[in-house]
Amino acid sequence: GGMEDPYVLIQYQGQEKRSNIAKGRGRNHVWDEKFIFKVENHGSSDKNKLIFKIMDKDTFSDDDFIGQTIIYVKDLLAEGEQNGVSKLPPLKYRVIRANQSYRGEIDVAITFTPKVEDELIEEDIGGWKESNYHLS
Repeated sequence: GGMEDPYVLIQYQGQEKRSNIAKGRGRNHVWDEKFIFKVENHGSSDKNKLIFKIMDKDTFSDDDFIGQTIIYVKDLLAEGEQNGVSKLPPLKYRVIRANQSYRGEIDVAITFTPKVEDELIEEDIGGWKESNYHLS
């Protein structure tokens, strides 16, 4: 019920960032924010993943979990690197509810920038479009 006030928690190997509450009304929410994470090694392990948890801010009770998206770093790096910088265009990722049903999609653009010491991972969350229909 009521308006959603969605924000995103982004987790990567023990690092956690939190977006602002999205701007926008109705079913289209926009964050348009950048976050930077340190990537220790590209590893092809499945532990190497970014988890985007979309939460609904509630003033008087616990925030509600809306849905989540998991992006595996190895899949991103496979998309091709140039000069060590791997810049992926904004892609749409499916947002899945706790019961595994489809909730909508989120736009995320990711750039890998090699640093002398560490690698950095930077993402740009575009917006979140909720589906008007639900796939079961």
